Amino acid sequence: MAQRSKVYIPASAWVYPGWEVVADTVTTVHETRKTCAIGRVIPAIRLMVGLQSTPWPMLPTVFHSIGLYGFGAAAHILIQVARYRNQEIYAFTRDEDTEAQSFARELGAIWAGGSSESAPVALDGAIIFAPAGELVPQALRAVRKGGRVVCAGIHMSDIPSFPYDILWGEREICSVANLTRRDGEEFLPLAAQIPVQTTVHPYPLEQANQALDDLRDGLFNGAAVLLP
Repeated sequence: MAQRSKVYIPASAWVYPGWEVVADTVTTVHETRKTCAIGRVIPAIRLMVGLQSTPWPMLPTVFHSIGLYGFGAAAHILIQVARYRNQEIYAFTRDEDTEAQSFARELGAIWAGGSSESAPVALDGAIIFAPAGELVPQALRAVRKGGRVVCAGIHMSDIPSFPYDILWGEREICSVANLTRRDGEEFLPLAAQIPVQTTVHPYPLEQANQALDDLRDGLFNGAAVLLP
């Protein structure tokens, strides 16, 4: 018996304008990665400047020097957006991950080093993508008075206690919750204008656990994408 293929057509309310049907699997993978990044990149930058309701093209560059803790899927896209906005990026990775540090420098990071190291300057702000709560006190120590630390992960381990003096001086801690449809509508044209280039590593869906293990072990830079 012949098998019938199924085609699903999503409602227009769930599709970002500007997407086209792409036959090239490689192109589709890269565009998918950009779309997934919207959920962490755009809300994080909005929180960094403290203007969540301001249209993306009008966002001011309030914070010039930004530290990124965890240089993976979202961070390797955010650095391209930040450099387009003439912001300086300081990348923090696992202490031993020299490949990720080199990758960050290739994408324009002013400095890259281990998360236990100190940046060469006091940062205006920091965005934490790694799900490690112990990075919050480290990021607070890295930012100047009046600086902001944005926790941009979906989940995070417990944040350890820390002395009040690293929070004092009007430093702030905030988290990213959700993105809006407008975030996507504003980001996708910008991604094409920059243009944002993604580094992806495709895995068959049945190798999802392997992809997670490789990600956890730092065996690749950029993002993993599961293919059906």
